[in-house]
Amino acid sequence: MATPDEALVIRDEDWYGRELTDTAKYTRSSFLDTDWTEVVNEGAVFDECTFAGVRFNASRHTGAAFTNCTFKRCTFFDTRFVDCKLVGSVFRQCTYTVFEVTGGDWSFVGLPGADLSRATFTGVRMREADLTAACLRKAAVTACDLSGATLHGATLENADLRGSDLSSLDPRTVDFQGAQITPTQATTIAKTTGWIVT
Repeated sequence: MATPDEALVIRDEDWYGRELTDTAKYTRSSFLDTDWTEVVNEGAVFDECTFAGVRFNASRHTGAAFTNCTFKRCTFFDTRFVDCKLVGSVFRQCTYTVFEVTGGDWSFVGLPGADLSRATFTGVRMREADLTAACLRKAAVTACDLSGATLHGATLENADLRGSDLSSLDPRTVDFQGAQITPTQATTIAKTTGWIVT
């Protein structure tokens, strides 16, 4: 891992309640142990940035972009993303409590092993997202585009998956007990596993 440019490092800063607009643009910056509690982010752009130990508690992000970013050991408590672009970003060792995503593009996002229990994703584009071994127990993932997503080993127990594209889901590799889907989704899954539906 390359050593971050100190000129682009923001470390141990208190951004509590800060308001960010579309005039805020960061490229290859590193945010280390920064407090983003109650930040209101309206359209700021972060590209190839690193967030390590950042607290995103009660923050709101609308129309913002976090593209090709890395989130490590971050805390997302009562955090909301609305119509945001997170294409190519990776999340590692983060915690998610009352985590809500509405709309936006999360294609190619890496969330392997993430505990997203009770999280809410509504109308999100998540094409080819990596959800390997992710825990989505009692989560709501509705009307989302999960085409090409990797769900091997994921826990979907009691999840609401209605209206989402599940064409890449192999029920033999996930725990889906109690998950809610529509008849159309059931037909799609049956066809992908070799059943002939008549």
